[in-house]
Amino acid sequence: MPLYLINARDKPDSQALRLATREAHLSWAGDARDRIAVAGPVLSDDGTTMLGSTFIIAFDSLDAARLWAAQDPYAQAGLFQSVEIRPFRWLLGEGPPDDA
Repeated sequence: MPLYLINARDKPDSQALRLATREAHLSWAGDARDRIAVAGPVLSDDGTTMLGSTFIIAFDSLDAARLWAAQDPYAQAGLFQSVEIRPFRWLLGEGPPDDA
């Protein structure tokens, strides 16, 4: 199954919205844990303030990845300023096997 990079960045000054929606987001993402290679928040230079979300996740198609990302509670709450979704090829590091 192909991998896709989902790279979302929050709107400025939206930390309160992120925190208010975080539990629903984590539950939604947890439902896909069997397809997630890597996921987590993108942090500011201070190492603690969350500025966005990144996933590397397996889907059958780019359209399926887009549909899934649109269902993110963060996306539905209007948290994101931008979302980039691109096919991804794992090349280096401890990752999924070649047939993933």
